[in-house]
Amino acid sequence: MFGVCNLSIVPCRKEPSDRSEMVTQLLFGDSFSILEENEKWAFIQTSIDGYECWIDKKQFTRISDADYKSQNQSQHYSYDPVSVLSEDGTGNMLPLVMGSVLPAYENGVCKIGTSSFTFEGSTVKPSKPNRNTIIETALMYLNSPYLWGGRSPFGIDCSGFSQIVYKLSGINILRDASQQATQGKALSFVEEAQPGDLAFFDNEEGRIIHVGIVLSDSRIIHASGKVRIDLLDHHGIYNSEDKKYSHRLRVLKSYF
Repeated sequence: MFGVCNLSIVPCRKEPSDRSEMVTQLLFGDSFSILEENEKWAFIQTSIDGYECWIDKKQFTRISDADYKSQNQSQHYSYDPVSVLSEDGTGNMLPLVMGSVLPAYENGVCKIGTSSFTFEGSTVKPSKPNRNTIIETALMYLNSPYLWGGRSPFGIDCSGFSQIVYKLSGINILRDASQQATQGKALSFVEEAQPGDLAFFDNEEGRIIHVGIVLSDSRIIHASGKVRIDLLDHHGIYNSEDKKYSHRLRVLKSYF
């Protein structure tokens, strides 16, 4: 059984309860497998990264096996911080955030099952990964507020930020910082890192808890309180406002 998010943003929970921790979000067009169900909740596995979580059964629509396979082959994404989708026939309008999937997109129209939607906004269809695209996309999220589990310009966490920026640039990586750190090629020195590489940071127990995107001129863009730009060296992230290090560098990774 398969489903797709047909709302702007849907919270995904650790447990089947509205009070449970939000661990990630679905954006419009995100598809998933349905692993388990009860009266109110569905336990799902997302197609982009295999992440498992619970969502409210009222907040998605079911799709066929064929639709699931076709929409995961070649994807267009919305590429404005906010854009508008209108349902053909009803005129109902839906705001979309950057990085939303536009299933079966062609000539300004996308489709979910038997419903079609007219899209008004910029789109991107990633092809060959490009470092410049990563940086341009990352800067579009500047000043977005930090939100645990968030994946949108209205609230995003550190690994959600790196994941969606990479996705829009043609590279699929896992959801959490500790998972992303298992991918890519490790770099030996900060000086080896190029704009678009990822830097990971650990806590006192050695657990990776933070990630950011390397910029030029010894800088990094990351989600900490908000998406911001700070200095980066072999010690970690230096916050010029607080005049101290905020995160301790563990490893740098390249995905090119």
